[in-house]
Amino acid sequence: MPNFTFDAQVTTALFERDGAAFALGDGTIRFEDGHYDAVHDGAALCAVAHPSGEGVVTGGDDGQVVWSRKGEAGLLAKSARNQWIDSIDASADSKLIAFSSGRTLSVIDATDAHFRRDFDHERTVSDVTFDPKGRRIAAATYNGAALWYARIEKQKPTMLKWGGSHTNVAWSPDGAFVITTMQDNQLHGWRLKDAKDLRMGGYPSKVRSLAFLSNGQLMATSGAQGAVLWPFVGSGGPMGREATEIGYDENAMVNLVAAQTKGPRLAAGLTDGRVWIADPAGQGLHFVKAERGPAIVALALSPDGRRIAWADEDGQAGVTEA
Repeated sequence: MPNFTFDAQVTTALFERDGAAFALGDGTIRFEDGHYDAVHDGAALCAVAHPSGEGVVTGGDDGQVVWSRKGEAGLLAKSARNQWIDSIDASADSKLIAFSSGRTLSVIDATDAHFRRDFDHERTVSDVTFDPKGRRIAAATYNGAALWYARIEKQKPTMLKWGGSHTNVAWSPDGAFVITTMQDNQLHGWRLKDAKDLRMGGYPSKVRSLAFLSNGQLMATSGAQGAVLWPFVGSGGPMGREATEIGYDENAMVNLVAAQTKGPRLAAGLTDGRVWIADPAGQGLHFVKAERGPAIVALALSPDGRRIAWADEDGQAGVTEA
């Protein structure tokens, strides 16, 4: 399986239709077959697979959103105030792409070059994500999350309030919950039918990533010596229930997690450079990268759960069978 040495740090690892791809801090997109596109004047800060599945959509500190397809790159949009692009997401179902720049959430349509919506917030938007159907968008910001209908031009968002800085946001696969990571060592969530708060704390470090697996019945997070698993079974989700932990190692922290939403497989990238994959219902961990080294800073699991793409903070990267 291929291994790479890049001259810049990888900001995102992901899988598009033809395989793994990496977005880099030098503004390039590197595909696992050797193709690369120089697409940004500055860093590629965030990336996601295009709604069609073909190629990668990136946001850069040049304020541009670019679609890269192995030697062919095209500008899709620019940020509203020429600010860098902080986060990006795309929906294969609705064909929409959402991105944030400063206090603005913007939405474009991959099938209609004339469509655009810009939604302003009181504070900086740190992350955006579509609901499972691609119709609504959650925006993480200071003191909570804002929920927007993606195509409606003039509207007031539904505000999910909780004090503090919210850094990443995710919808549960059934659309019933919104979960955020926070600047301090905890998560927060809301059950949407009644806006009931979910408090998930006790982490020894900041939670950098989370991922749903097992058809949404489990949510895995980083931020501890093992991968933390929260149950999402029943209408209450994790309310009143304890988390479990797999892969505990007193000498390293789980820095990133990635998972199969519909399947049972969970991958974890550690602060000591190792990468493992496991089925929480099974026995033991399989280390796909067992040698120690710089911390893992990018991690992705292919949709079929058979391949893992990883990168460390020194620019070493690889794609391996899970």
